[in-house]
Amino acid sequence: MDHRPQAWGRPRDDVYGAYDASYLQSGGPKTATQSPIVTGTSVIAIKFKDGVVMAADNLASYGSLARFTDVKRLRPFLSTSVVGFGGDVSDMQFLTRHLNELAIDEAYEHESSPTSSSEDDPNAPPAGQLNAANLHKYLSKLMYRRRNDFDPLWNQILVAGFDSASAPFLASVDLRGTTFTSPSLATGFGAMLAQPIMRRYAATEADAARLTREEAVKVVKECMKVLFYRDARSLDRYSIAVVTKDGVELSEDEQLERQSWAFAERIKGYGTQTV
Repeated sequence: MDHRPQAWGRPRDDVYGAYDASYLQSGGPKTATQSPIVTGTSVIAIKFKDGVVMAADNLASYGSLARFTDVKRLRPFLSTSVVGFGGDVSDMQFLTRHLNELAIDEAYEHESSPTSSSEDDPNAPPAGQLNAANLHKYLSKLMYRRRNDFDPLWNQILVAGFDSASAPFLASVDLRGTTFTSPSLATGFGAMLAQPIMRRYAATEADAARLTREEAVKVVKECMKVLFYRDARSLDRYSIAVVTKDGVELSEDEQLERQSWAFAERIKGYGTQTV
């Protein structure tokens, strides 16, 4: 082997001949990863009468290893919307950079037009500025195009904010470009574990319209507690965002309270048993 630094570990040309790299030129189609390695788990969200609450834990798992414990998966957009990412973390980082560029373009484009879209609502975004409904449609087209290119972004995304009528908006889009909306949404294991809890309080739009902010935050925190105990890919530290007409309130270092595994000692078959 050739141990010189410039050709570390390669066969020596003077012994084996010149290195032949022609096999690398396959001429085949462009390919991308189909098995994400570093991933985030559930994102949950629920509407209430004045806005939307969204939460996601701060864990990024390397396969089954809880490797990265400070990965924020909620991203505010233009101080009017929040995007929550489940799935591949590298694709989340790509989308975050893309949305940052989009936000800068939007800020420059509408900097000189501070008038509201409605004179009766001073908190409404400037006319033409992307609201949550516009942002969700944009992301759905982007995800669908990438799927048609056979190079999907391996994420399921929740978008929370307000629509053009200043009503609370919550919708989802996945790696295939499939979209849907509901008073409460969840990705990952949250779709099985958190959704039944949230639907007790916001099964319909009318239920969500009666829900107060304090009640919605309480429900979301209870769901995060259930996910921590029941989902092996979750963490007790999480981010929570509340979107109202006043803007986005984002806390990225929340801690579950009074968590304890002491109840396991009362389960028959757990640990050392005294007969």
